[in-house]
Parts: sequence; structure tokens; C-alpha cells
Amino acid sequence: MTDAGRVSLLSLFALREVRAYIRRSHAIAMTVFFGVVYALGSMTLGGMIVLARLSPPYYTEIIWGQGFNEAWWQFPAFVVWAPWGTIVLPFFATWAAVVVSIGVAIGMAVAVLLSVELVRQRVNRTGTPALVSSAAGLTPAMLALVTLGACCGTTAAATAGVGAIAQITGSNTDNLLTNSWFLGVFQMAVVWVALLAQEMLLEVFGDVLGLSGRSAGSATERATYVPPRRDLRFAAAALLRAALLLAGLTWALAMFVEWTTVSPVTAGAVQWTAWVLEYELVGILAVAVALFPRPIARAFLGAMRHPGTLTVRGLALLGGLALVGWVPPPFSGQGLEGLGNELLYLLGAPASWGAVAPVFGAGPTLLLRWGLQYGLLGGFAIAVALAPARALGFLERTVGTVVPAPARRPTGGVRRPSVAGLAGAGPDGSGAPTQDG
Repeated sequence: MTDAGRVSLLSLFALREVRAYIRRSHAIAMTVFFGVVYALGSMTLGGMIVLARLSPPYYTEIIWGQGFNEAWWQFPAFVVWAPWGTIVLPFFATWAAVVVSIGVAIGMAVAVLLSVELVRQRVNRTGTPALVSSAAGLTPAMLALVTLGACCGTTAAATAGVGAIAQITGSNTDNLLTNSWFLGVFQMAVVWVALLAQEMLLEVFGDVLGLSGRSAGSATERATYVPPRRDLRFAAAALLRAALLLAGLTWALAMFVEWTTVSPVTAGAVQWTAWVLEYELVGILAVAVALFPRPIARAFLGAMRHPGTLTVRGLALLGGLALVGWVPPPFSGQGLEGLGNELLYLLGAPASWGAVAPVFGAGPTLLLRWGLQYGLLGGFAIAVALAPARALGFLERTVGTVVPAPARRPTGGVRRPSVAGLAGAGPDGSGAPTQDG
């Protein structure tokens, strides 16, 4: 598929092209190797596997739960005490480690295969310099996203790693250490976003690189990639996409952080409105546009009057206004609040005016939260709602154009149509071009 706008959402979420690429490249063993190495490394550094000389008694046990322990996501837990060390496998942490390991393995295998393909094309001179430089510039970005997911897994037991996640998601270290399930959710979300980016990379550039199986011929038979114009607007749009991806992903995950202090079962309608409208809708919209600016732009602009598009734009407008503006009481005291409410608190206004205490104290972290998550996400949601053509068109400056490969010329016994045939009358009077047996 050479047109990003035609990518099926089902195939995108199922990672169809990524899985097919690994299978065609006979890289299943390499993928399994990456997964096993990562799983063992992360579980060892995370304290789930400890290698040491231990004294008896040796045993294997399944712990189904403890009455005084509220960490229900840890049970049942599998524990092994052996002469060579211990293995402690809490329920959710183990499944999260398995899922993240599979994601990292797939992402690293695809990155290695792409790197080898780009080097081969460079040596064989089968690709243009623009193609190689553009595609090579995308591969490190995929590696960086996958490495971010791996880093979270291997530092989950380190206070510094947990503190970094707490800062960008609006929580604190003690809260995340107590509710350790969120660390697994964070890892899986980051790695899944990385794999979605890789899937789109292969969907769009597969024909260009001759990877899809539909363009396996020579370079002259492949699609060509025309990179975008490099100027200040390109740089600004690229920075905006990166900021939207970071802010949108962490903001969408912040809803799960709030679940560590506010139970979703007992939360009221106002709190759920804040979670769905302010967090998930605005956050997911930012991530989707950052990853797929052209398909999202075509979906919006191609169905401007469709009820679904109008609904999304209306909700995005409400969510953006709530984030950058002020929510009146009593809603502000029930979880639905914005930048204006927190500014009122710092100015000393009472809660009756809608003042809400910020998550962080005054300082760089609070300013970063206001700038990226409140200001940027809220402002972008408003821009998409009111002027989608300008907002999404600006981000499309970072996307190049894939030109389909030219059709093959007839070969063998097929003869080109005659002038008479083109005029509608073949040599036999039937109106069909002549074709030798």
C-alpha cells in the first residue's frame, strides 16, 4: 500500500505488515532471541529473578493472596526458592513483562531488518540518496521509541525511573511504588505506540523499499519517495508532532494515574466526563495526529459534514476549552478543571471561585505541565475543532509523497493496440486490439 490514507485501521492495530515482514524475512528466530534476552534482562534488573547461592529448604509455591495486602494485581504469584536463586512472578507484572518483551522483540527485529536493507541499497546503489536518507532518518526514531519502552521495563525497580514516570504523568514516586500496576500499563502503552509507528512506516514505505512483496522487482519498478521541503516551517511542524506525541501519550495515561487515588467504580459523572473528555479524547487525538497526520487530515477533510466528524470536533472543542480555560464550580471541585482554575489557586482565590490546587508545586515541572499538557493539547484540540484544514495541513508539511511505481510494459506476444483499435475498430471488426496467441 503506497497511500497512507488507505491504510485499514484493523490491519494497523493488528500490525499486519510488521508481522508479515518478519515472516517473509525469515527473522522469527531473531525476534524470539530479542524477546528472551530482553525478558531475562528486565526481570533480572527488576528483581523478579535473583541469582544467588541459597540454603534450604527449597520450595515452589503459588501465593493466592494475603488478607492484609491490597495489591490485588500481584496475585496469584509464583515463587521459586532454589539453590541457584529465587524467582518471584507476580501476576500482572509477569504478564506486562511478557507483553512488553514481545513488543520490544518485534520492534528491534524490524529495526535491524530495515537497517540491513538500507545498507544493502546503499551498497548496490539501488535507491536514490533522498530515499535512503529519508527512510534512514525514520528508523532511529522507531528505535528510540522502542528503547524508551525497554528503558521503562529495566528501571521499573529504580527510584529514579519511577520518579521520571511520575513527573510526566502527574503523580509521585510513593504513589507509583504503591500502585505498581501502572508501571506495567505505561510500558505496554509506550511500546504499542512504537509498534504502530513501525507499522505505518512499513505500510507507507514498503513499496519504496521493495519490502512488501508487491514491488520486489528492480529499483526502476518500485515506488519512489519525494521528501518534504526542508525549511523553518518543516522544522516547526516536526517539533510540534514530537511535542504532541509526548504530551498526548502521557496525558492519556494520566487517567490511569488518577485511578490509583480515585476508584473508577465509585467515581461520579463529572469525574468520568473529565477522564473521557479532557484526558482520553484530547490525548488520543494528539497521538493519532502526531503519528498519522495525513490519514487523519484526509479523514477529517473528506467528511467534514459527517455526523461522526462533527461530533468529534464538538467534543474536541469542549475538551480543549476546558483544558486551557476555566471550569466553574461545583464541577471544578469534582475533577473537571483547567488551567484557569489552577492559576486562580496560585493567585489565592477561594474554591468558591473555582480555584483548584495543582498537582505539582510552583516550579519548572508545573510550567512544563501547563505548557505541554494544558496549553499545547488544549490549544491544538481547539484548532482541530475550529480550523481542521489549517491545523492538520501544517503538520502535513513533515510528510513526503510516495509516487506509485509505473505499470510494466507489455512483453512477450502481446502487441500494442493499433490506431484503429484505439479508435474502436480492431482488424477483425470486433473493436478489440489484436493479441497474438
